Amino acid sequence: MPRALILVLDSVGCGSAADSALFGDAGADTLGHIAQACAQGLCDFAGVRQGPLHLPLLDALGLGLVCEASSGQLPPGLSRVERPLAQWGFAIETSKGKDTPSGHWEIAGAPADFAWGYFPQTEPCIPDELTHALISEGQLSGVLGNRHAAGVAIIDELGHAHVQSGKPIIYTSADSVLQIAAHEEVFGLRRLYDLCLIARRLCDPLKIGRIIARPFIGTAQQGFKRTAHRKDYAMPATYGNVLDRAAEAGRDIVSIGKIGDIFGHRNTGREIKGAHDMDLFDKTLDALESLPDGGLLFANYVDLDTDYGHRRNVPGYAAGLERFDARLSGLVSRLQMGDLMILTADHGNDPTWRGTDHTREHVPILAYGPDLTPRALGGRTSFADMGASVAQHLGLAPPLAGTSWL
Repeated sequence: MPRALILVLDSVGCGSAADSALFGDAGADTLGHIAQACAQGLCDFAGVRQGPLHLPLLDALGLGLVCEASSGQLPPGLSRVERPLAQWGFAIETSKGKDTPSGHWEIAGAPADFAWGYFPQTEPCIPDELTHALISEGQLSGVLGNRHAAGVAIIDELGHAHVQSGKPIIYTSADSVLQIAAHEEVFGLRRLYDLCLIARRLCDPLKIGRIIARPFIGTAQQGFKRTAHRKDYAMPATYGNVLDRAAEAGRDIVSIGKIGDIFGHRNTGREIKGAHDMDLFDKTLDALESLPDGGLLFANYVDLDTDYGHRRNVPGYAAGLERFDARLSGLVSRLQMGDLMILTADHGNDPTWRGTDHTREHVPILAYGPDLTPRALGGRTSFADMGASVAQHLGLAPPLAGTSWL
């Protein structure tokens, strides 16, 4: 019986979607603009990386062809390979967002069936009744922030005031999200998680996609640093995705990274966390070794998004892509006859773009298996085609949406 892997390189978009102007993202191109910056020498840092973007295995699988088909331009450093190793194409998002839950739910074959709620670009941005309820139920003396902000910057700005007052830092972004930052030792990690559970319940009527606990450590003198104890509390995923279908069929499921959080821990099987992407990749390799026939592994690698995309760090993003490419051969060599691996993304986060938010883009599809015949997949009209293809490959009932290309 075959096995399947869905590997999400968080935020690695491959060109603006047709509706990107509605999101203020017309012209955004995460992979294309990173490759251009590398070719111009803007990403050369001694001891880190130098020269054009170097992704030999991803390119051999067909990434250059994907980018050219999606954006109309072949990024420098990638190539128009004549015999790609993978089935290659790109996918267009149908969900009305450019956020993590929307992308992942649609990849899994069950797009969000409602419109997400968002907080306005005002200060304060959180409705007074929600703020008062959070303060009352969380037994808080107040809150700090209460505006749109980048997470690292607002912790640097308000971290000392938080430590002095005990008031948590709350903020949002262009995504459907409420983030709560607090010091692990002063405020307490368990208390932060409990506060996020309160916020999750209070935000359900507003259709806010995620509540994110953002713990940090440090001092004003030494600086503050976010820790690996982040936790996401998502709206319940639309039922009928490929995880649900696999669970209904009694299949083994392994979720790597924040997949469990994104899907509300429903039918996410054995959940494995890690400190960073390379740690998660090591754990992916370990999990693959014990994944039985008929099993499904679903992984998210988030560092490209959080560490480089949102921080608009182009050289760091390029180096992160190259690190992943260098490790990928170790996974490809472990795949067995009958296995299917899909490499994709959930949205864009062009580090050359204005602001600090995600960008509305197409996402790449690279589908590989030792006995899978390479071919062009074209532009798929929904991310859900990936979930539908995985379901067909595993012999599962079709998910709620999507058309298999197999």
